[in-house]
Amino acid sequence: MRRLQRMVFSPLVVVALSLFTVAIVEAAVTLQPPVKLKWQYYKRNTTCPEAEVYIRHQVELFWQKDKSITPKLLRLLYSDCFVSGCDASILLDGPNSEKTAPQNRGLGGFALIDKIKEVLEERCPGVVSCADILNLATRDAVHLAGAPSYPLYTGRRDGMTSSAASVDLPSPSIPLSEALAYFKSKGLDVLDFATLLGAHSLGKTHCRYIEDRLYNFNNTGKPDPYMDPAFAAEMRKLCPPRTKKSQSDPLVFLNPDSGSNYIFTETFYKRVLSYKSLLGVDQQLLFSNDTLEITQEFAAGFEDLRKSFALSMNRMGNINVLTGNAGEIRRNCSVVNKK
Repeated sequence: MRRLQRMVFSPLVVVALSLFTVAIVEAAVTLQPPVKLKWQYYKRNTTCPEAEVYIRHQVELFWQKDKSITPKLLRLLYSDCFVSGCDASILLDGPNSEKTAPQNRGLGGFALIDKIKEVLEERCPGVVSCADILNLATRDAVHLAGAPSYPLYTGRRDGMTSSAASVDLPSPSIPLSEALAYFKSKGLDVLDFATLLGAHSLGKTHCRYIEDRLYNFNNTGKPDPYMDPAFAAEMRKLCPPRTKKSQSDPLVFLNPDSGSNYIFTETFYKRVLSYKSLLGVDQQLLFSNDTLEITQEFAAGFEDLRKSFALSMNRMGNINVLTGNAGEIRRNCSVVNKK
């Protein structure tokens, strides 16, 4: 299989992120080092040099009690970065804030972020942003689930507005072409798209997001032909037809091979190749030559997936960040500072 060298240009990044030279698919792409964020920002430039240590410790404490914190943080970070940028606006409370949008129903991980912020405010008040806490905590939680503990640029500041109307997160049944265009609009490429879908290696989703694939694909009255029949029958037992508004909407594992272990593995991509994906957007990885080849590569080698996931998480964490005098450093992640 021909492979893609994903090159990182910057002497610092070449040394610190040598693990990110990733062989994957067909054509070369380039990660530009973050222009605004800084390497070891808190250790080198602030009065809170142990910020990452404090964050890691709290994540470990939570993870030991509840391993589902990893997919919860991944979903929370995605919901933050893909709306107004990585500015922690998803954490803000309010009657019409982002967390109230229908697409964000059921989000978790807020308690951990609040606890980390509380600890940091005790040790070095007014220094560490909620946006950086969310990015760093997610990095550490993913590492505990089996992914690499990748270096992360920091120095983000927090946004001061949050609007449910701004939440444009796409449906899990979005066509592949639209999904790729959506990622491109955020500055991410096809490799980032296929890689970041690997977050579905662990966690759960509601039956409502797959009932079209199970019962009425494209209004045909039949299941999705791109879902393995035996797997579809199994899922119909877990997700019976919803005929009443009061009917429950069960949660099912996105990747039964990971299940309650919440382990980050290549089995997600193996399931795609076997037509056993839960979400339509995941199964559509087979619908283009580029995404198919990436899927085959990741299914065949966990190391390629680990490295590419680390790099794409860094790229996602650089979407529309606030630095310098923009935004603020919130004292409480759920509300803006009082003037």
